[in-house]
Amino acid sequence: MMKKIDAFIDQFTMYRLLILYLVGLIGVSFFLALFRDISYNPLSILVTAIILVSASWIINKIFSEIFNAPAGNESAVITGLILALIISPTLGLYNILFFIAAAGLAMASKYILTINKKHLFNPAAIAVVLTALGPRQSASWWVGTAALLPFVIAGGYLIIRKIHRERMFLYYLSATTLSTILFALISKVSVGTSLHDMVFSSAVFFLGFVMLTEPLTSPARSKQQNIYGVIVGALLPPQVHFLNYYTTPEVALIIGNIYSYLVSPKVKLLPILKRKIRITPDSADFIFDPDSTVNYLPGQYMEWTLPHENTDSRGNRRYFTLASSPTEPDLRIGLKFYNKGSSFKEAMLQIDSNSLIGAHHLAGDFVLPDNIRTKLVLIAGGIGITPYRSMIKYLIDKHQRRDIILIYSARHPEDFAYQDVFDQAKKELGVRVLYVLTGHNQNQDKDKYLNGRISKKLIEQYVPDYDQRIFYLSGTNNMVQSISTQLRELNLPKSQIKTDNFSGYS
Repeated sequence: MMKKIDAFIDQFTMYRLLILYLVGLIGVSFFLALFRDISYNPLSILVTAIILVSASWIINKIFSEIFNAPAGNESAVITGLILALIISPTLGLYNILFFIAAAGLAMASKYILTINKKHLFNPAAIAVVLTALGPRQSASWWVGTAALLPFVIAGGYLIIRKIHRERMFLYYLSATTLSTILFALISKVSVGTSLHDMVFSSAVFFLGFVMLTEPLTSPARSKQQNIYGVIVGALLPPQVHFLNYYTTPEVALIIGNIYSYLVSPKVKLLPILKRKIRITPDSADFIFDPDSTVNYLPGQYMEWTLPHENTDSRGNRRYFTLASSPTEPDLRIGLKFYNKGSSFKEAMLQIDSNSLIGAHHLAGDFVLPDNIRTKLVLIAGGIGITPYRSMIKYLIDKHQRRDIILIYSARHPEDFAYQDVFDQAKKELGVRVLYVLTGHNQNQDKDKYLNGRISKKLIEQYVPDYDQRIFYLSGTNNMVQSISTQLRELNLPKSQIKTDNFSGYS
């Protein structure tokens, strides 16, 4: 069942999946309103959504031109849809002006409420906070109704599974539940009634699935994400107050965003392409000169935005692991290309030093352990080798020896990238490198290549102390899942298996 779910969500980028989810909620709301399961006019729901999405898209476009920044059109559409689900869909001249003001504040926050060009707050949340302070129009969070709850949960689970934020969501939901119980006891009201209202008449699920998990305003590392979830969850119940001021869902999220800013690196770049290098017959490295200093850990990734014409259904954003080392002055990403590839990949092939491309949201836990004595096995397939190029190059430049075995699989000898770096590490640091050929009859050099696929048998043969090592896996989802299963059959616990999970591999 889970494989079928993963196969389905892997067809979409994170942004496209989220848009489909939000549009789906608007559509379901329309039909529920027709049967009076929701108390709003069905036509008003659709018109409100159209106004908010259109206003967000247009205003975002204007700001992107003013600030000469790549336009995140998908994020503008997402923000408009979120606002349509949390602001009461009641039409009238004053309300329409309020919709446009909310959309304008949301988009403005991405360009004006920034530090080092990086916005601090979830755009929809800060917009309704500001409108509550100004025209005193607040969000009703009408999406948090019992009629919509099954649809919110079903689609929301797909979102957090896609971006691997299940644990953060569970911390958040647990904190909300405990906080609700605590304040019910303090206020001497029914705990059962409070929990019922939390589940069936609040923003808890929609906020958690959609807004809490937004990559750009949540922490970069998993431990910090869990703390972030606890902070927002603990502040979410309506009984939480400081003196005479009661929190709201948007205020709880904004406070969490502040924590996120304090503990996470905030990077927003407009890098300039220096050169493109063909590294295999179907892969290339893109080397950029960043417009400011970037401090990152080997193995982390960034989100890249490339505006281009005729954007296909997968949009203009992608997540790519940095193949460069923090010891290098340039940023390097490696991409694999396919026949009839996405419009994004086609546009990447055409970029030059004058092209506008943005890089931001530095994140990822797929990094070297702090303890240099930890024994490692790094397993890669195809372009999944990029994080290991970053790690190994870093170790070379730092003259840092670690007990590492690199197992790298590809179909043909010419498909192995970065062999110069790995051969240098083998010579200078004692890194053991195994090249595994999966194509037929390709074993041209038995001293350099192994035949077959990376399997339990191969690991037992070439990594006899496998039970003492941490395994890092990077490649296609099918490859990672297959090798993970075989490692578990070797009785390795999950704590000894790390996978390269980020929000956009597919």
